[in-house]
Amino acid sequence: MDYRIEKDTLGEMQVPADKHWGAQTQRSIENFKIGKETMPMEVVYAFAILKKSAALANKRLENIEPEKADAISKAADEVIDGKLDDHFPLVVWQTGSGTQSNMNMNEVLARRGSEILKENGSDLSIHPNDDVNRSQSSNDTFPTAMHIAAVEKVENDVIPAINTLKNTFAEKKQAFEDVIKIGRTHLQDATPLTLGQEISGWHRMLEKSMEMIQESIHHVKDLAIGGTAVGTGINAHPKFGDFVAEEISSVTGKTFRSAPNKFHSLTSHDEISYAHGSLKGLAADLMKIANDVRWLASGPRSGIGEITIPANEPGSSIMPGKVNPTQAEAMTMAATQIMGNDATIGFAASQGNFELNVFKPVIVYNFLQSSYLLADAMHSFNDKCAVGIEPNQEKIDELLRNSLMLVTALNPHIGYENAAKIAKTAHEKGQTLKEAVLESGLLTEEQFHEIVDPSKMVSPKE
Repeated sequence: MDYRIEKDTLGEMQVPADKHWGAQTQRSIENFKIGKETMPMEVVYAFAILKKSAALANKRLENIEPEKADAISKAADEVIDGKLDDHFPLVVWQTGSGTQSNMNMNEVLARRGSEILKENGSDLSIHPNDDVNRSQSSNDTFPTAMHIAAVEKVENDVIPAINTLKNTFAEKKQAFEDVIKIGRTHLQDATPLTLGQEISGWHRMLEKSMEMIQESIHHVKDLAIGGTAVGTGINAHPKFGDFVAEEISSVTGKTFRSAPNKFHSLTSHDEISYAHGSLKGLAADLMKIANDVRWLASGPRSGIGEITIPANEPGSSIMPGKVNPTQAEAMTMAATQIMGNDATIGFAASQGNFELNVFKPVIVYNFLQSSYLLADAMHSFNDKCAVGIEPNQEKIDELLRNSLMLVTALNPHIGYENAAKIAKTAHEKGQTLKEAVLESGLLTEEQFHEIVDPSKMVSPKE
């Protein structure tokens, strides 16, 4: 491999000749050989958006040569477009402020920006610290990139995935609004409801989760930029943070704001922790939905079997013809990962010391993992399972007819205690509810059919 020599304040380093990074990035590669988890590209692209915006803000403030600002902006566009992905090799397990990732971006943009200047016939060159990082510190840029990446991932991926699955359930609840089935509480028989009503609960879970996620992500749009090293804004123009936020908003099409208190923004990650809590809430709902589906589809002959789901692949390597609820299993596994991520984020967010939290990379890594797992799992579950859910009418009718909890409808007519005796007698003697009622002599057959009508039990009486 061919190398070139790059220098930093600690001396010389050999850097691969075909890479744009410099000495500080190379030191990080050699000093942090920990794990296989590289910094998510969402953070890299967010950093590029930030650096482009910072260059344009400095240009507006006449704090940098216009040619340099434009070259940095063009180089950043190449990063955003995914053209320079191979130049960002750093792992998550680095300095807790994300300094090495900030410098990785600074070095790549400086080298590529200098090439752009040369291509345009300029003798200027761009310095990673003095130009790309002008008016900035890793301590305010990394949390800013965290927030940009989090907002983009949630609003561009998670919310659309929720909408897709939510819309499927909206169609299903309408299609099955007249399919009357037995309800269940405590995993025991309960009073009837319709399959459409049952699915409406799933639909509302997603609707409510989306509302809470949208509310929580609003707070993540406050940015630390402008706080520099400790929150005082040293070496930055007083308007720099506001200008950068405006430029970021212009690039992303989303409304970001310069945080009103930068001392808070550098040391606290309560906004990210709060927003991830709403993602955990969604994961909990998805766990419930997936478990309901696999219970209701269990069988096909020895389980509940009230619904059927698509057969996507053979379910067993030894049992021919077996079909398993694999999409439900995949989504519930993703949900457990997200719950674990929430514990990591919560603990890491609690570790701000004085003017800085130094658990930033692990916080954003886990947040983004939760986001893409949620989005991917919902799309997969929707396309490979939810759209194919159908009622098994024969099984639904059988279980409804045999349920003793239809006795609940008799309470207003014969009293709770008499109804309980009838249910107990029917269960002990293996009778139907009708047989036990008629044997009791409390009601005639005509009265029984008038009262014990499942279609009258699925909504309140006027």
